Amino acid sequence: MNRILACILLPFLLSIFHGGKAEGKLYVDITSPSMRKIPIAIPDFKHMGGNSEHRYLGRTLADIITNDFTLSGYFRTLDRTSFIEGSEAGITREHIQFRDWSIIGADLLLKGGFESIGNQIRAEVRLFDVLSTKQLYGKRFVGSADQRRYLMHRVGNDIILSLTGHPGPFLTRLAFVGTSTRHKELYVSDFDGHNVKQITHYSSITLSPRWSPSGSRMIYTSFRDSATILFMHDIQNGLVKKLSDRKGLNIAAAWMPSGQELALTLTISGNPDIFLIDTNGKILKRLTKNWGIDVSPSFSPDGKKMAFVSNRSGSPQIYVRDLEANRIERLTFEGNYNTSPAWSKLNRIVFAGSRDGRFDIYTISPDGQDLQQITHNQGNNEDPCWSPDGRYMAFSSNRVDGNYHIFIANANGENQRQVTFAQGDQLSPSWGDRVKQ
Repeated sequence: MNRILACILLPFLLSIFHGGKAEGKLYVDITSPSMRKIPIAIPDFKHMGGNSEHRYLGRTLADIITNDFTLSGYFRTLDRTSFIEGSEAGITREHIQFRDWSIIGADLLLKGGFESIGNQIRAEVRLFDVLSTKQLYGKRFVGSADQRRYLMHRVGNDIILSLTGHPGPFLTRLAFVGTSTRHKELYVSDFDGHNVKQITHYSSITLSPRWSPSGSRMIYTSFRDSATILFMHDIQNGLVKKLSDRKGLNIAAAWMPSGQELALTLTISGNPDIFLIDTNGKILKRLTKNWGIDVSPSFSPDGKKMAFVSNRSGSPQIYVRDLEANRIERLTFEGNYNTSPAWSKLNRIVFAGSRDGRFDIYTISPDGQDLQQITHNQGNNEDPCWSPDGRYMAFSSNRVDGNYHIFIANANGENQRQVTFAQGDQLSPSWGDRVKQ
């Protein structure tokens, strides 16, 4: 993976020539509960010279950033069939008929142009406020045609940052379990479901992938040697290390925020309890001790508390342990089966809960208040997780064709969009940062 990233980054040149944070104006307030989606027009990028065989990139580049903005939930991308500006129009302010864009209801206009030399593309992107005709953002970039998705994700991130004050999610990655080979194997993709890569080839059962906080490693449980074994996989160099192959269960592991310790369920004492281990597999501490089954740990952003699932009350419910005060409190009381808690960087817990035999996604405050249902009457929805910044969630749902696919949504549940479409099931997503270079 490090060689792949090097191939992307070394020929990559990105330079700001105008724009920034929209002259201090916050165009999209993503903290507002009644946020209005901003209508934006994104026409095909204009081919400005070079190899004619790359003319197709005009539509491709526009499609990538259009999909990014649609998935972000901040924008309403306008249908290109409504565009009335002619193809002869340019990409600079003096060559744009802003009235043509105002008439169709666009608040923002993203213009792009490119030329190609060999397999290299030189492109520029400009964002305009249609009403004021002011340019809000502009960048030039150079890279190979094969890097087009990475390049547009990078530009999209910068635009989100300039408009909202927060980086976009477009360079993050998903890990998930897929069954297209008729086995449960581990896969990694871009946040939008593209560039899927199979990570394990065990022809067995792989479960519960979890990205490390840095995005460089992943843990998962596999049955590849006829036992439940916890592995740690270095995504950059491909090295795989056994972390725990103790007798019995070694399942449902989760990282501490430091990235130096992990919690998992072991049965070394006979009962399934949660233990803390280091990245060499050494047991550091026992975190739960109860007659019930304790699984699925997830830590608060500061690492001082742990959410987990236990049936100690008679049915699976979510509990929170204060690791400093050594106090455990029950978090969920509604529903007969609540599982898979995930604690966001913004201090919100998402989980899957069953009401009347169907699983839906819910979020709740760590103090047990403000329970919100995210999915409604859309099949079964399970295995939720948060994006690294806590502003999005991912989960698996069988709402479309009976198979499970990965969906992403804003943190409040709005803008639910399917991002994986492979055969079989895609399950147990984990959302990780791209490794910083």
